[in-house]
Amino acid sequence: MQPINLPAFKKKVERNKKRLKAFLTKLEKNSPKNLDATAVKVDKEIWLETDCLSCGNCCKTMTPTFTKKDIKRISSHFNMSERSFKAKWLAYNKKDKDWVNVSTPCQFLEKKTNMCSIYAIRPSDCSGFPHLAKKKMVDYIHVHKQNLTYCPATYKMVEKMNTLFNS
Repeated sequence: MQPINLPAFKKKVERNKKRLKAFLTKLEKNSPKNLDATAVKVDKEIWLETDCLSCGNCCKTMTPTFTKKDIKRISSHFNMSERSFKAKWLAYNKKDKDWVNVSTPCQFLEKKTNMCSIYAIRPSDCSGFPHLAKKKMVDYIHVHKQNLTYCPATYKMVEKMNTLFNS
């Protein structure tokens, strides 16, 4: 497994994102019958060749949404009230009505190792990221369109699916 080269990844995304987003839109409008089964198969392949700890781009450039359960669990871990936890580390996004990190990179990212300091109790949004093999892939295509530019695993999945469905 090769470490992820973020500058090279970003260049590749810029060259190909329009084409790959168009492919995802096509899938969204006219989904092949074997889409979900193919996504599960490709998901397994992707994780054999993707080393998240050599990247950490999601934690460096994105923020998860924090559910009420996440806030309760994580604030309890720090022996803080939910109100104090929110005041210290979160901001309320009025448009989406979500609690998110006040800044990026994530305050729980250990920068030297790209590891999460609260991995065992991390937000549910983080534990499911990048949401590659959900039950109905078509319902997550809008997520893949967004994550394509941030996550090398998502990029690889979309690239492989594009090859499979367009060959």
